[in-house]
Amino acid sequence: MSLGDNELERYARHIVLREVGGAGQAKFKNARVLVIGAGGLGSPVILYLAAAGVGVIGIVDDDTVSLSNLQRQIAHRTTDVGRPKTASASDAMHAINPGVTVEAHTRRLDPSNALELISRYDIVADGSDNFATRFLINDACFFARRTLVSAAVTEFDGQLATFKAFDRTGGYPCYRCLFPEPPPAGTVPSCSETGVLGAAAGVMGTLQALEVLKEIAGIGESMAGRLLVYDALTTNFRRLTVKPEPACALCGPSPAITDLSAHRHQA
Repeated sequence: MSLGDNELERYARHIVLREVGGAGQAKFKNARVLVIGAGGLGSPVILYLAAAGVGVIGIVDDDTVSLSNLQRQIAHRTTDVGRPKTASASDAMHAINPGVTVEAHTRRLDPSNALELISRYDIVADGSDNFATRFLINDACFFARRTLVSAAVTEFDGQLATFKAFDRTGGYPCYRCLFPEPPPAGTVPSCSETGVLGAAAGVMGTLQALEVLKEIAGIGESMAGRLLVYDALTTNFRRLTVKPEPACALCGPSPAITDLSAHRHQA
């Protein structure tokens, strides 16, 4: 897919990058990325993907904008309070770049739609805020053979990793290799209980967008097999190596999880 004159000007700072160039920008234009959650993490992800010229960006979110969101969810404005997040995020993306296609999925990702929805896209960015959804996304991405770029943030801390355990040649772990099971309900406080510094969510969401773009263009070093841990109070980044867990119930040699049926029982 060629780039028009307007696109050559818009993406000039990408195109002069030796690692990206016109070929890499064309890859962005041809890519389909699904962003799950248009909140504190999803907001910078979708804005930067739109600015970068990713051709089709899907957004999954069933929530509406509230005033307490605006301290960190930068895709939304005060005038958007009460609107579906997918609608306000779509407007923000088109204001930045009218050339991208936005596919708004104003629904909750659940076991009945996860596999079909994720299969429509090349890469998934998980910006969800609960463990049940994170495990569902991980499992669906594994079965759909889709690369997953996952981020999390709470208070002043963040984590980032890329998962593509379906690629057996890479020896990569999945999310369950790090966290085998969701914690019991009610044992982990929510963002509304603990709080989160808005800019910390912005840091992690921006890094998440960067990793998505790297995966699309095939440049740099993938975060697959690694976990990035960020401490905003000390401005400290640690990168840990994560290996596949031989006893993993999903991607191990003797998997106990072979479909999404267990999630249906938990829903």
